[in-house]
Amino acid sequence: MTQENARPRPPLYSQIDVAQSAFMTQSAHVHREGETEQTHLLREILAAQDRQNELLEELVNQLAGSQKQRANELGQWKQANPQLAKSCRMAAEALGKVQTEFLGSLTREISDNYETLLDGEFMLNEFVDRFGPRMAHLNGLLQVLSQLSSATGAANANSP
Repeated sequence: MTQENARPRPPLYSQIDVAQSAFMTQSAHVHREGETEQTHLLREILAAQDRQNELLEELVNQLAGSQKQRANELGQWKQANPQLAKSCRMAAEALGKVQTEFLGSLTREISDNYETLLDGEFMLNEFVDRFGPRMAHLNGLLQVLSQLSSATGAANANSP
């Protein structure tokens, strides 16, 4: 092949004239738009967190107020009924011992009949029916007696 037969070929790649300043301006503009959008989203998140914190503070204040009021009422009751409060304390201590014995018999029953309770649904239901209500009522009674016997300590702890 001689140079005479060689035809000019079009270039495989075309040239694009990209001015550095035009590219930088467009890139900076897109970057600024993204930055302002992110800033806007972050400000919205911050405002939502501030509102959530305000609501949590209100909730804590409301709950603390209720607890202080209840402690004051219990303290007043105990001052009005000192002998009954002492009786509640003695009853709570005695019932605590009863609860300990009851828990001991409950745990012995579980360990003696573990496999039966595990395998048989009927036996598990019988066990729950026998011990469950008694345990729930015993816990409820013990809680009431404990609260009534320790009301002054709670009221004094909450007062300044």
